[in-house]
Amino acid sequence: MSFTRLDPSDFVVSSDSVTAPAWSNNVTTLTSFFTASASNTGSYYIDVYNASVSATTSSIQFSIAYGNILGSGSAPINSLIAQNTPSRITFGQYRNLIYGDAESNVNFGSGNTASIDLIALPIDRNRYKESLFPGTFNLYLSGSQGLVKLTDDSNDITTITSVDGGRLYNIVSGSNGTAANTPLITGASQRGFTPSGSYGLLLPDIGLILLNPKALMLTGSGGGIGLVIASGSTVGDASTNTTNIITSIIKGANFQLNSQETISSDYVFVRVKNQDYNYTTNPSFITGSGTLIYSNFINSPQTFPTTVGLYNDNNELLAVAKMSKALTKDFTKEALIRVKLDF
Repeated sequence: MSFTRLDPSDFVVSSDSVTAPAWSNNVTTLTSFFTASASNTGSYYIDVYNASVSATTSSIQFSIAYGNILGSGSAPINSLIAQNTPSRITFGQYRNLIYGDAESNVNFGSGNTASIDLIALPIDRNRYKESLFPGTFNLYLSGSQGLVKLTDDSNDITTITSVDGGRLYNIVSGSNGTAANTPLITGASQRGFTPSGSYGLLLPDIGLILLNPKALMLTGSGGGIGLVIASGSTVGDASTNTTNIITSIIKGANFQLNSQETISSDYVFVRVKNQDYNYTTNPSFITGSGTLIYSNFINSPQTFPTTVGLYNDNNELLAVAKMSKALTKDFTKEALIRVKLDF
């Protein structure tokens, strides 16, 4: 068997971004939402499914958790330590995940630069491969004050903010990554915001959506939906708040999100010169004794390559590329075959 050594110039690496629906079964928009019966995790979070939990097609799509820096909204884990509650643990967990420390303020912008609470919607890890795709996030929330349509502001900004959790975008009223073109809400710092800051934060690199309770609780012309957030240590657990949040999502009946993945491809250019690979040891070409079956192949051989094998220096086969159809190869023809390796 003969081999042709590849040169460094025969290799080219290219990266392509591939997007896909984030939800199960390649569904772009969730319109129905289901939760399981209460469990011992209910004080911390609830899981949201795409179908009834008993259905074979059911799987977790995202979760909902309420966090409060003071520990309000849930009862203490130990009655002797009043502030050691699930909501306080949840707040610290997500603050540390986003900012990388336990001291930074959760900043939703002007009107709420040091939020005391948050609503976390972590997307299930199985729903995306590398990150969420900014600009495809659309979430409708409905409450006593009406409906608000939320998106990220990825199409409106020129400089991306980065934190320990990766890229960070504000969640605003609007659609498909652009804030709504309505006039500023009175007291709001910018388009798509409320007087209590943005509606939340999108962190696509860790698959996290963070909502601003203070903005969603607003009533009247403030831009909120009148979301009710229970506080105080008399609340049995944080499920009261997560239940109110999932109720607003169910009523809104629209949660759209895509995932994004960068696929690197290694292109290998295999150059076959006119004098190479015109003979073969294939039984259809040569006999067991080593003579050509057809005498006209002596001076005018012809082969029909269908496969390219890539080997290392030890002649070990590393990859095989199949061509869509056989090539005709003889002394009058040269070939340039591009092999694509995805990884």
